Amino acid sequence: QVQLVESGGGLVQAGGSLRLSCAASGVTFSLSVMGWFRQAPGKEREFVAGINWKGPKSVYSDSTKGRFTISRDNAKNTVFLQMNTLKPEDTAVYYCAVDQFRITGVRTTASDYDYWGQGTQVTVSS
Repeated sequence: QVQLVESGGGLVQAGGSLRLSCAASGVTFSLSVMGWFRQAPGKEREFVAGINWKGPKSVYSDSTKGRFTISRDNAKNTVFLQMNTLKPEDTAVYYCAVDQFRITGVRTTASDYDYWGQGTQVTVSS
């Protein structure tokens, strides 16, 4: 049974930082691309960042590039999202997702990902 469990969300002031974690079980973690997406109220789910196993190669959305950093610990089946210089527009529910058996390339479309976590709320106050 696949499980993705996010943690680390919360309330932070603009300019602050948060670090999200996602612990995966039941997936072949080392052969998977791991991604972070977010969804704000009334908006579609959007790609935030993704990282593959080989390289590793990371990809970011234009809105998070330079502020967010994705990383992974294959030994612990965990992926992280370090979020710095947070802005009110970063407020959303953040989801961890896995694109299984993808060794190269990072896809940015939500429908390409096989499994999802339950999400963690990030709220940035102005």
